[in-house]
Amino acid sequence: MRNNFPKYPAMREAAIAASETPAPAERLQLIGAPALAPFHSDSGFGVRRHVQSPDTDPLKTSEPLGGTTGEISFGPFRLLPAQFLLLEGDKPVPLGSRAMHILMVFLERPGQLVTRQELVARVWQNLFVESSNLSVQISALRRALRDGRDGNRFIINIPGRGYCFVAPIW
Repeated sequence: MRNNFPKYPAMREAAIAASETPAPAERLQLIGAPALAPFHSDSGFGVRRHVQSPDTDPLKTSEPLGGTTGEISFGPFRLLPAQFLLLEGDKPVPLGSRAMHILMVFLERPGQLVTRQELVARVWQNLFVESSNLSVQISALRRALRDGRDGNRFIINIPGRGYCFVAPIW
């Protein structure tokens, strides 16, 4: 379909007015029209309608991981869950929010298998993501922790099953 409206805004407005198309304010009034009421039902077809906020995000609870009020240490790192901060010594480690969420899930269950499906469900709640997204974030986390270098080993992959955080925590 060819656009018959002129290129310049003033001319376009004049062409729209001449075409007897309802003004934007008049078009908005159609939204509340009784004929459209069936299309705005609250049934939602089983879809939950809520906006996730930091107050409802189960990964960012007011009480840090494992009910601790302080920090979780492993290797040269310290995680301050309440501040959503990873430190190496006293220096902050740059880490994206998804990678940080993955680390927090691992630290909730050290030494235990965490499946790929569980990680995706916890970190990307109610979103469809490709499995490569998880691989990219795990790679970023390993890079930030220098996993596999200088004798450090924090995360192992269990092929076809998931991941396990293997470093001792205190």
